Amino acid sequence: MCGIVGYTGARPARPLLLDGLTALEYRGYDSAGIATIAEDGAVETVRSVGNLAALRERVAERVPVLAGGETEEPAAGIGHTRWATHGAVTEANAHPHTDTFERVHIVLNGIVENWLALKLKLEADGAVFTSETDAEVVAHLIGSFYDGDLVDAVERARRKLRGHYAIAAMAVDQPGMIVGVRKECPLVVGLGDGENFIASAVAAFASETRRVLEINDRELVVVTADGVEVVGRPGALADAVLASADQAAPDKDGFDTYMRKEISEQPAGIAATVFEHLADGDGPELGIPAEDLAALRAVRIVACGTSYHAGLAARDIIERWSGLPVEVEVASEQRYRAAAVGEGELLIGITQSGETADTLAAMRASHERGNRVLALTNVADSQAARDADAVLLTRAGTEIGVAATKTFTAQVAALAALALRLSAARDALSAERRRELASELALLPDLVERAIATGDTWAGNLAGRIAEAPMVMFLGRQSGAAIAMEGALKLKEVSYIPSDAYPAGEMKHGPIALLSEETPVLCVATAGELQDKLHSNMAEVRARGAHVSAIACETDADAQAHADDVVRVPAASPELQTLLAVVPLQLLAYHVAVTRGLNVDQPRNLAKTVTVE
Repeated sequence: MCGIVGYTGARPARPLLLDGLTALEYRGYDSAGIATIAEDGAVETVRSVGNLAALRERVAERVPVLAGGETEEPAAGIGHTRWATHGAVTEANAHPHTDTFERVHIVLNGIVENWLALKLKLEADGAVFTSETDAEVVAHLIGSFYDGDLVDAVERARRKLRGHYAIAAMAVDQPGMIVGVRKECPLVVGLGDGENFIASAVAAFASETRRVLEINDRELVVVTADGVEVVGRPGALADAVLASADQAAPDKDGFDTYMRKEISEQPAGIAATVFEHLADGDGPELGIPAEDLAALRAVRIVACGTSYHAGLAARDIIERWSGLPVEVEVASEQRYRAAAVGEGELLIGITQSGETADTLAAMRASHERGNRVLALTNVADSQAARDADAVLLTRAGTEIGVAATKTFTAQVAALAALALRLSAARDALSAERRRELASELALLPDLVERAIATGDTWAGNLAGRIAEAPMVMFLGRQSGAAIAMEGALKLKEVSYIPSDAYPAGEMKHGPIALLSEETPVLCVATAGELQDKLHSNMAEVRARGAHVSAIACETDADAQAHADDVVRVPAASPELQTLLAVVPLQLLAYHVAVTRGLNVDQPRNLAKTVTVE
């Protein structure tokens, strides 16, 4: 979850570290800090609670100013932006951490599972701890092994650690050197000219260099201004790749928030995704033989959060178009199920970042059982892409807002394209019908554009009522239930209003007890074979005094009779129409959060990329 960055070279380190952390702030923004080591071994550590703006202010206060107004800028340092796991959000718990004698300084992304046992042993040996974090244990552990050889000390410490982590370490008497190691958390090196970087993600240094070296599990990498060495991998620099140009963090392009900007970018993201995966008319070329796809017995989707909802929303599409049964499971639960995954399945791991720890673990477990594994991700050079047999990329572009919007719709569009490939391999639909559906997918960007225009006005008008509600209920049927779940999640994430979502037929089995005149209800009422039943569910809810808002198809003349207000989305096939219904709900969450005066892009307690279990 956290972001780490390191720099060593001839240029001043502090501005580069701060810029790198700003690009990684989506990974966590509870607190942040940097540590720099000068050539003479002088260390300057600055930490603060809050986002990067707070750290920049603290650095400006603390950095020594020389005669003439010039600042003394060491040329090596490490930085960290935190999403708290162990220990409260305090300056003492912010990274970087150091050992008792302040010889070793480290930043860490991840979790050390055996931290308590290690801490007790280190304390017994005289270590003095100043924080509540598991990360400080790593600093003391490396320090306990350090005798002037940082590489050896990090390697010996690594052997003692259990968990998943990425670490960058410096030592005061080896200035200019950064040693990194990872286990199941991402770590990449940026290769420059007379300078080098190390970070959790390419975005941290993408504006400085696009030459990237990926570090493998349990590998140690030694980074200096003059070169990079991967211990045990001679000639590793030959494996460096050129990162795609879109790795750099984008700006807001005139929008007030990234979330609102990214909602508006959905037509382009869907268009780029669909264009790539429908180039030959029958869905994405996966590199999996058609006979293997034809022999599949089932599809299993594992994901977390919004990606899980994308899987649920696409389940009906895949089943109807391919004839394959589809199971969708939360990755953090599926990975621990007692029953083995069935043979002959295609497992699809959906992870926007390609780093989600639970999804990666579920993918690996299925692969070990002999199943084909497909990664659906927005990041081509991610861990998920490396682990999978095949990759299905979304082309939504970098998403900065913590509440996912454009990646959700791109994921559903990509899965719809995959459904056409499975249909063709299994001969489940005629070639003519597949062409018709491909044409509908190609029209989605224009339909989403229209849904944004109408949804924005509706959401702005409704936001005041929702902002004052004690709780909000979301309802839908079939894939509309998945959209209801995503709408409820968006509202929770950015406005902090309690919200829940149910298949509408489940209301009378308990949740209807929550309804009153103070409970707004949002119904995903798009066209489908259960539309009449959904209208009845809406009438039942309204009879309990709840204010009912409906997201309905523009051809549904009956929705108005069962709702207090209606927003219309364009007509499309029932399988695809629910995708349009999510747009007004995204905009509603945005407008409610703005009405409540909240930070839309950085909701409390959240991070964009979840790399811990």
